[in-house]
Amino acid sequence: MLSSRVTSAGYQSLRLVGTSAVRVAAVKQPELLSSSMAFEDPSAFRVKSFGELLRALGVFRLCSFPMLVNNCGKLMSLGRMLLGRKGFSLLLRPTVYAQFVAGENEREISQSMQKISMLGMRPMLAVPIEEDLGEGTGEKRYDDNMEAMLECVRMSHRNAWCKDPMMQLKITALLSPELCVKLTTLMTQQSYDLDLLVKAMDGNESVNKVRVLVDAEYTYMNPALSLVTMAMMKKFNRDGAWIWNTYQCYLNESRSLLLEDLQLSKRERFCFGVKLVRGAYMDKERKLAEKEKRDDPVHQCWEDTNDSYNGSMDVMLENISQKPERYKIIVATHNEESVRWAVKRMEELGIDKDGGSVCFGQLLGMCDHVSLTLAKEGYAVYKSVPYGSVDDTVPYLVRRAQENRTVLQGIRKERELLRKEFKRRLGLSG
Repeated sequence: MLSSRVTSAGYQSLRLVGTSAVRVAAVKQPELLSSSMAFEDPSAFRVKSFGELLRALGVFRLCSFPMLVNNCGKLMSLGRMLLGRKGFSLLLRPTVYAQFVAGENEREISQSMQKISMLGMRPMLAVPIEEDLGEGTGEKRYDDNMEAMLECVRMSHRNAWCKDPMMQLKITALLSPELCVKLTTLMTQQSYDLDLLVKAMDGNESVNKVRVLVDAEYTYMNPALSLVTMAMMKKFNRDGAWIWNTYQCYLNESRSLLLEDLQLSKRERFCFGVKLVRGAYMDKERKLAEKEKRDDPVHQCWEDTNDSYNGSMDVMLENISQKPERYKIIVATHNEESVRWAVKRMEELGIDKDGGSVCFGQLLGMCDHVSLTLAKEGYAVYKSVPYGSVDDTVPYLVRRAQENRTVLQGIRKERELLRKEFKRRLGLSG
């Protein structure tokens, strides 16, 4: 039994029982469902203002240059030094900040959330706080981060932006990466009391009103993060999937980990929520593996990652079709083929478009041609929405840009659709 005191050995043995009996059939790519699911209709952008179209075109054009994306951190630092804090903020606020960030205070955030809701989509708040090794700034920082996270829960709950509100959580905002790495390294040798890790949410009246999606991070700390997340699932997910875990399908072991955790949830009788992503740390993971002379943890080709993603998704959809109240998934991807696959399988399995068990997710300011089309077709669509001041969000945006630079550089289709809508409004579409 997964008690509040858990060892890695006990956790791994619980995970592995019965896993060998689980197999995933080869995934066959679905045929095109309808013309709308081709995501080629520029009319999806008719809900955007002229200024929003112009801003998106400008930002995406800048993002198409590898040199700018790869060096955006240095360029941001240089801009702040040359323009000063105020001048730098004035430059970023109407451009990059407005494209990817909801706002700084609750009034600005509420305005952005209401606009997202009016477009048929749902906001998923993301506090832009995280740490990597060597970035810790002391215990007070973690106390402040905890209060910021709890405020995010409360804000998501008290504002009627949408049903089934969600938020994202990075555990390294609350626990030092060094501790997570040490726990990953040593947890096979001793037990750890997890009660303190989840106690902060006790007594919070909003905790069972907001779905908390815990992000995966780097492989050198993920075992500890997963251990904490599964313990929180056991504590909070008795009557519903309030805590969700993230699975990075670009990793070789991702599908087996998902299957093991799924079996664990069935044995321990708690609800299981999954955020399914491809992953964003590929370059760093490969460089670190090469430096440490160990096997590359990342799939060797794009096709293997796709198979892992679609296969993992299929496992969850099969379980959802049988017990939609126990299993949940957010298909968090900008990949159109995976979105079409999910839609096709939902139709085949009789899963409701907006039944609460399956939803889709994309980043704020990106992939709107997919998000808006899905929302128009009646599917539940969430936009991951960071918020905070320019100073607080710039490091977060820089990190996301460098992690997702292949996505940023490959948004030609969205740029072309934006351009077509822009020309239509100027009367140049002929």
